[in-house]
Amino acid sequence: MPSAMKIAIIDDEKDMRQSISQWLALSGYDTEAFASAEDALKVLGPDYPGIVVTDIKMPGMSGMQFLKKLMGTDSSLPVIMITGHGDVPMAVEAMRMGAYDFLEKPFNPERMNELAKKATNARRMTLDNRALRRELSDGGQLMNKLIGASPVMVRLKEDILDVGQADGHVLIEGETGTGKTLVAHALHAVGARAGKKFVLVSCAAFEEEALAKRLFGPMQPEDSRLPAVEEARGGTLVLEDIEALSEPVQARLLTFINEEGTPPETRIVAISNMQEQDRTLEDAMRADLFYRLGSLRITVPPLRQRGEDVLTLFTRFAEQFADDYGCEAPQVSAQEAAQLLQAPWPGNVRQLFNVAERAVLQSRRDSGTIASLLMSDHQEMQPVMTTEGKPLKEYVEAFERMLIDNTMRRHKGSISNVMEELCLPRRTLNEKMAKYGLQRSDYL
Repeated sequence: MPSAMKIAIIDDEKDMRQSISQWLALSGYDTEAFASAEDALKVLGPDYPGIVVTDIKMPGMSGMQFLKKLMGTDSSLPVIMITGHGDVPMAVEAMRMGAYDFLEKPFNPERMNELAKKATNARRMTLDNRALRRELSDGGQLMNKLIGASPVMVRLKEDILDVGQADGHVLIEGETGTGKTLVAHALHAVGARAGKKFVLVSCAAFEEEALAKRLFGPMQPEDSRLPAVEEARGGTLVLEDIEALSEPVQARLLTFINEEGTPPETRIVAISNMQEQDRTLEDAMRADLFYRLGSLRITVPPLRQRGEDVLTLFTRFAEQFADDYGCEAPQVSAQEAAQLLQAPWPGNVRQLFNVAERAVLQSRRDSGTIASLLMSDHQEMQPVMTTEGKPLKEYVEAFERMLIDNTMRRHKGSISNVMEELCLPRRTLNEKMAKYGLQRSDYL
């Protein structure tokens, strides 16, 4: 969404429309003015990227009738009402109907600006949340977020599609930072429960009594939410850090699962971060609950097993941060590509994400190297190498693929520009793109 939010101004008096519009435009808003509510309704849809400022008394459709129409279209749209001196009771009624606030004529322009700022911030948050909910309910988009073409990632995506269609409870295992919660979202989005509630509870974030109440109730009087098992009824209940469940809470969860029967009305997706060498998740849980939750399992691979996915992810993250910071993404040399591929990545994708951001900040200052970033993540200042070596050919091919991918992305799929920059004849470029599974249509 653009940073400059729109403000629709509706007033039948031309001078008033123009003065409000000019003042708000000087404050950085993108304004559009309408002489009547009827004209404005042709533009104001349910996801209008801004707010509305409208007079109450207008010929034709009044401000109150206009407000009722807007609330019927999008009840979260902030509407600021402008009222004359004798219309305050009407403005109070407008607030009851859903108006954001009102201004009494003659009003202080600074007060108008203050209200506009609060209303546009609220609108931006509403639209961002809507976009996020749409994204999290779109299985295709979520699967695209699982970036990578390595064999282990291909297998993971196949597992998600298969398990997503099943009814049983699921156990997701993997090291910290591998993206287990994203996998849980994807499982929900590609399955039969995609249109139902998705409720996530971090078991490690609560003390035992508070966790029991969050899961099963009763909720605190000031908490408007339902207990998680009721909130997720018919959908998906995700329990992060399942190993943090105490014995009594495990017993209550098992009772809930048994009462639901087979197939369960509510799918439970348990996420485990347990990485202790001498103790497994099975050791930490009662056996009957462990086997009920683990009827279906997905293991998310660590980054060090994902080969050249590391370079693909680094490139995407760096481009994202470069866009955020308004600078160019750093160019990765062959040596740096090898260092990225060789790093053990104990923090997995989350660590790579952080390294990419720091690399962009370094590049913007024209200082530092990727090697220094990798070494700073380890206590011992020594070369960061995985325990498994790779043939030189694999490093060369991974770098070559990254180079072609980055260049195609930069030139938006222009074959001639890529050929010129990389000094490659067309046939060679076509052969290498085919070899690495790169398609021109992905860059257009």
